[in-house]
Amino acid sequence: MQPLAFSQISGRFISQLLSRRPRISQIKQIHAQIIVRSLVSARLSLIDSLIHCYLHSKSLNSARILFDNYRSSPPPPILLWNLMMRAYSKLQHSSEAINLFRLMIDTQAKPDDYTFTFVITSCAHQDSVVCGRIIHGMALKNGTFLNLYVANSLIGMYAAFARVDDAREVFEELSETDVFSWTSLVSAYAKNRDMRKAGEVFCKMPVRNDVSWAVMISGFVSSGRYTEALRYFHDMFPEFEPNEAVLVCALSACANLGSLDQGKWIHGYVDSNPSLQSSNAMTALIDMYAKCGRIDCAYRVFDKIMRPDIHNYTSMISGLSIHGLGEEAIHVFQRMLAEKLSPNDITILGVLNGCSHSGLVQQGSSIFYSMESSWGVVPKIEHYGCYVDLLGRAGYLAKAFGIAKSMPFNPDVVVWRALLSACRIHSNLSFGERIISYLEQLDSGSFSGTNVLLSNLYASLGKWEKVTQVRKVMGKQMNPAGIGCSWIEVGGVVHEFRVADVLHPQIVEIREKLGEILNRVGVVGYAADATHVSFDLNEEDREQAVAWHSEKLAVAFGLMSSVSGASIRIMKNLRTCEDCHAVLKAISKVYDREIIVRDRARFHTFKQGKCSCKDYW
Repeated sequence: MQPLAFSQISGRFISQLLSRRPRISQIKQIHAQIIVRSLVSARLSLIDSLIHCYLHSKSLNSARILFDNYRSSPPPPILLWNLMMRAYSKLQHSSEAINLFRLMIDTQAKPDDYTFTFVITSCAHQDSVVCGRIIHGMALKNGTFLNLYVANSLIGMYAAFARVDDAREVFEELSETDVFSWTSLVSAYAKNRDMRKAGEVFCKMPVRNDVSWAVMISGFVSSGRYTEALRYFHDMFPEFEPNEAVLVCALSACANLGSLDQGKWIHGYVDSNPSLQSSNAMTALIDMYAKCGRIDCAYRVFDKIMRPDIHNYTSMISGLSIHGLGEEAIHVFQRMLAEKLSPNDITILGVLNGCSHSGLVQQGSSIFYSMESSWGVVPKIEHYGCYVDLLGRAGYLAKAFGIAKSMPFNPDVVVWRALLSACRIHSNLSFGERIISYLEQLDSGSFSGTNVLLSNLYASLGKWEKVTQVRKVMGKQMNPAGIGCSWIEVGGVVHEFRVADVLHPQIVEIREKLGEILNRVGVVGYAADATHVSFDLNEEDREQAVAWHSEKLAVAFGLMSSVSGASIRIMKNLRTCEDCHAVLKAISKVYDREIIVRDRARFHTFKQGKCSCKDYW
């Protein structure tokens, strides 16, 4: 680059150069000339412009050095303080903005409305609301509290900490409000997961913008209310077009609902808007397709990305893993390493999960033991839990137990449950009872799930007295969240079934269809596995108990509601039982259908009487 010509230089000439937003190398040349020609003391506006240029180039350190040199004498005007605090606030250096505010107060400088706006915004990024409360009090003393911009910053700050009452109090003291005031209040309720109140405020808004809609949609997704999230997503059309954040939230809702049709529609919308084809959108599309059972479509999205980043790779690896495609997940992982991309903790968790579901003990062990030395990723409890699960599933119970006992954290309920599940798979009662003694020491609100595993372990070994004892405890702990539920999407509508469902409007026809299905698969050798059903029932009642499991009802509805040959996709909130796994294999063969089931842990793709998990789950 050619150096700038400084012949006949003057302060006015330099001001004109700075107003053109020069590159960083040119800024440094101008800075040098200002010093050489002793223009610093003569022209405050030059320092102001120079700091502006450094900040515009995101050269915070250079701007701060210049500011610190200038503020030693004479004291800088409030404009420069605000300029620096605004830059720190915008670039997420919140602690520096707050430190600069403290320094300003120490020098007896008087903050104005802009100062409070910038520093309150910075407080929203801190770990505690205490700093924000202190600044709030100072704003009151300073007499700037009723300024709309300061008040909006306060509402936004309290919303970030889900302090609904504080946010509401500030909002109600305003004589005038704008769309930012209302949106921040909606955000406060959404952060607090009170979507009913958030919806009430949203409906009262005199004016909405795209951020208002984004807050509502992301609030529903965060609260697990995915159907409402998609309803709001569609309602925002045609008044507003969704931005990247809204699309990512909507795709997350589709992924959690297994709503493939709506996910495809969003994919088409992204394809028709090149400006929306960001890394985040591609990552969300990969995740959506993987969780809707279309790992082939996820792969196609991934392969079209010119230069996949770590987030794209991580989503693809995790998708392959939950489909039980451990070897493919390792292949993508190695491809990522060949691209000189370092995995993060979520990437490692994804590939370990793939090894666990595919029985790849050697590969998983190599990755687990080298993750810190090779890639600087310190193992978290989730990584230890995944490795324990890998060893336990493969039958290395003693080694898995040793890892759980020696890891640098107190094992949580997830780790012990993984071991207990392994004990059930390998019918090891003595180990199972040892694990229970550790689980009982944990204060877990989800102990009912543990009891299900223990009950099934006792039942598989014919220990019926123990089964009775455990199930008496389970009866007292009954939790609606522990009831088996399955979802299936037909014609863009998601239908829900519960175990022994009687509420679906077509339940009579569905049960008749299920009876026909069970008769047909019985001819080819399927027999109900009622091993885990209470021993005090007769054989017919025990078979009936497993016949009405939610995924059986869902697949019956799918067969009667879809065209011949169409794939059937089902989501379930619990782990698929052995009997349902066996009958779905038989159904896929007899009816020549591909049946894809996503349970709590992974995907099962049933085709021509076989499952993608190879009966290893």
